[in-house]
Amino acid sequence: MTRYISETFDQARGVESSGDTFFTYGPPGDQWLLFATVVTGDTYDSVSDLGAAGSYRLNIGLTKATYTSRFGPRPTRRDEHGVLETGFDHSRRDEVMPHPHYASQHWVCVVDPATKTLGDVRALLDEAYRFAARKHANRHRRG
Repeated sequence: MTRYISETFDQARGVESSGDTFFTYGPPGDQWLLFATVVTGDTYDSVSDLGAAGSYRLNIGLTKATYTSRFGPRPTRRDEHGVLETGFDHSRRDEVMPHPHYASQHWVCVVDPATKTLGDVRALLDEAYRFAARKHANRHRRG
C-alpha cells in the first residue's frame, strides 16, 4: 500500500516513524497536509488487533460530504478507552469503516485491505489526495 500511494500520487510525501508511514501532500519545504497513514502495530491502540505479522491499518482522511454520505453524522461519544462509538468492530479485516479515534475528523480506516475493498480504497485515496491538494491551493491563494 505504501508503494501504491508513493507511485500513484505525484506530490505525496511518505514519512516513516516507528514502522508507520504518514503520507502528506505538498512540495518539500512547504506546509504538508496529511491525507493517509499506514499503521503497522498496536503502539497507539489495540482495537485493530495489528499484532499478526504483516497486518496493517490504512487510514484515510475524507471530506465531510463523503464521510457523512457513507456513515452518517460523525461520532462524538467515546468509550472508557477513548475509542469512538461507531458501531463497528475495528478488528475486522478488509472493511472500510470509521476510524476508531479520528472518525470525528472524517477519517476512515481499513485493516488489511484486500480484494473486497481494494477498488474502494483506491478511490478514497484519490479523493483524499485531491482534497489535500485543494486545501493546499486554497492556503496559497489566501496568502
